[in-house]
Amino acid sequence: MSESIQDGKFVELTYKVSDRKSGHVLTRVEFPLGYVHGHNEILAPSVHEQLKGKSAGDVIEVPIDGNQIFGPRDDSLAFSDRIENVPEEYRKIGTSILMENDNGQTRSFLVTHMDDETLTVDGNNPLCGREVVFTLEILTVRDATDEETRTGAAIITGADIDPSLMRPV
Repeated sequence: MSESIQDGKFVELTYKVSDRKSGHVLTRVEFPLGYVHGHNEILAPSVHEQLKGKSAGDVIEVPIDGNQIFGPRDDSLAFSDRIENVPEEYRKIGTSILMENDNGQTRSFLVTHMDDETLTVDGNNPLCGREVVFTLEILTVRDATDEETRTGAAIITGADIDPSLMRPV
């Protein structure tokens, strides 16, 4: 009998997030994501709730209203500027730009539109205002080690990590 997801179990899964209306895949995590259930909630609480009781090999779909998780869209967080006012390294759709306001608070903005004259950035979470579906494939369910429970995630020992693949967040 296979183990089921419950608090204290180590879980590995992959997932994709699709727009509910269009079916368009918005993001996909293909490299297994590992966490300790109940100790490191890495996805929306409603997703974690739907994972309880599932086993390795299960595929589930969880509909999510982006407004419930990220709040309603704030149009004041999207703005355009003339392209010549924007540094060259930011002139690509999908580029993330960390900006700071006068109070020292930071927010990540995403370049969402660009043409010959203007560039638009948006500080709203890309899931605001969208109904999406998380499709999750559960790969592994097992007892977490003591160290995994302490850290909430998988422990990788002796791994050769290419430093060029690491970047600040």
